[in-house]
Amino acid sequence: MRKKENISYIATLLFTLTALIFMVIYNFSSFYANAVSNMDEIGASSLAKEREYLEGYLTKGLDVLQVTAITIEYMMRHGASSDEIEAFLVEESDRYMAEIDTNFTGIYGLFNGDYIDGIGWVPDEDYVPREREWYTAAKEAHGKPTIVSPYLDAQTNTIMISVSQMLYDNDSVISLDIVLNQIQIITQDINMNGMGYGFIIDREGLVVAHSDKSEKGKNYENDAEMKKLLDRVYKENNKTFHMELNGEDCTVFVDTVMNDWYVTMIISNTKLYHDIRNILVQNAILCIVVFALIASFCTAAFRKIGHHMKKVEEGQLALEKMNEKIVATIAKTIDARDRYTNGHSQRVAKYALELAKRMGKTEDEQREIYYAALLHDVGKIHIPDAIINKPSRLSDEEFAHIKLHPLSGYYILKDIDEIALISQGAKWHHERYDGNGYPNGLAGRNIPEVARIIGVADAYDAMTSNRIYRNIMPQEKVRAEIEKGKGTQFDPEIADIMLHMIDEDQEYQMKQKSETSKNILIVDDDPMSLDQVEFILQDNPEYIIYKALSGEKTMHILSETSMDLVLLDIQMPVMDGFEVCEEIQKISDIPIVFMTANKDYDTIEKIAQMNIKDYLVKPIMSLALLEIIRSILLDDGDYKIIE
Repeated sequence: MRKKENISYIATLLFTLTALIFMVIYNFSSFYANAVSNMDEIGASSLAKEREYLEGYLTKGLDVLQVTAITIEYMMRHGASSDEIEAFLVEESDRYMAEIDTNFTGIYGLFNGDYIDGIGWVPDEDYVPREREWYTAAKEAHGKPTIVSPYLDAQTNTIMISVSQMLYDNDSVISLDIVLNQIQIITQDINMNGMGYGFIIDREGLVVAHSDKSEKGKNYENDAEMKKLLDRVYKENNKTFHMELNGEDCTVFVDTVMNDWYVTMIISNTKLYHDIRNILVQNAILCIVVFALIASFCTAAFRKIGHHMKKVEEGQLALEKMNEKIVATIAKTIDARDRYTNGHSQRVAKYALELAKRMGKTEDEQREIYYAALLHDVGKIHIPDAIINKPSRLSDEEFAHIKLHPLSGYYILKDIDEIALISQGAKWHHERYDGNGYPNGLAGRNIPEVARIIGVADAYDAMTSNRIYRNIMPQEKVRAEIEKGKGTQFDPEIADIMLHMIDEDQEYQMKQKSETSKNILIVDDDPMSLDQVEFILQDNPEYIIYKALSGEKTMHILSETSMDLVLLDIQMPVMDGFEVCEEIQKISDIPIVFMTANKDYDTIEKIAQMNIKDYLVKPIMSLALLEIIRSILLDDGDYKIIE
């Protein structure tokens, strides 16, 4: 008997240990793979932010050039002399360096056959403007502003670029020189949590900027080791890849800047994954201890297995929650393209879920229908914004674009094999029960049930949400339309369930809940700045504007009126913007956006530590201000994970 018990004990122990070892190895492998993937995503995201900043900086130069080009063309068309053009260029060169960017070192060009320089530089007698790269590049761009390849100034040891544009006469060219000192400053901070280094190169291998200043101006095409890296950078383009550099395995993150430059970050894998490997070693040691306890106490081992399985289940649940958040984020991204239908996908998913519950679907079926409804409009990503937000009646051609979104959605989602209902809902939610829908004209029960459910929920939300051309319809009108559509537009059984839901909703809660008006407080000690921001927002009647010239006035307004957003200047007397922000955060969690003309690193770093939504650099760009306000005020409340 004892022998049998021992055999049973050993067999149980071996089986348990084998199962545990397998699960630990599996979990460690999954954790390591996910952690590596997450690190790659974080690195790519960090590099993308650097790229956006660089593109914004270069775009500013192009914008400055275009504005100047418009004036020059006007002067040329009206017979301005070379002296008049030169005087204007001198004035603009001084103004740009003083007011816009000290790195904009001068405007010059060829006008009516004469070379004119805004900073007074006189070329040598053998200087031929039409043979210069700034001129030939503009010629090849056919009237569009273009960025000329960077070059190293031998006298100043600085990297410079020119932005040029051909003028209306197809012969004259205007050009602006930009010193890339600011880009060098940005590049010195390219790293991930202090790890790695970064650099920017052009297509010829010239190092435009580098974390190590001594590397700036080198051409990596002439370095055998770096040439291998460049070949991979050019080949992989915007991808993250791994390769050996100087005998060490490294991860290389690459992004492109305006399709001309490559911003690159390199991190040693030893440093990048050091913490991950430490965690794995610590867990391995912990598992050895657990295994030793299991060998001594079999009963305790079974309890520990149960505990471990619970952890696995919790991890799986956490993964499912993350997937749900990703799905909700995709739906939110689609809805955000239409300012009047915020939360549409989530509301349709909520109504579809309730319909599924009342139809007696299982919890798994309910969840699949919920996901399908949440992603039913994903195909709208292919529809131009001008059509989605058109305030007037759509033309036949425009409506044809709209009718394509079910097919687009199907092909986006069709590879999600685990939940086939998702692609079915996207493809057929605009089919009608009488066969007059699209894209396939299916009728009756030939339409998949999930699409029939979404069709009712989608139509209901369309009537109970604000649209460009109308506000939310009265509940009795909505009910009448659902009743009218039974057997023609809608499955009659599903429509009846929706009618019951409407009848139960006596206070008309099932509708879009977003408020159309938002209170915005603008704080600046300069009345002209207040007026400028108010002018930018004047075409948005849903924004109710309040203005304050001081921190004291700000706190007084906030004590009397609820605000949805505060636009706050930093440089103000008595209480500066940082002090006002701290006072506001003591009493409220109102979103705050700083406005500042100070772009030094310390100011930006302090802003980042204030836990605010965003900041704007003066002079305020109209489109940037409108986009930041719209994004911050976008109602997140409807986007909840399914309970």
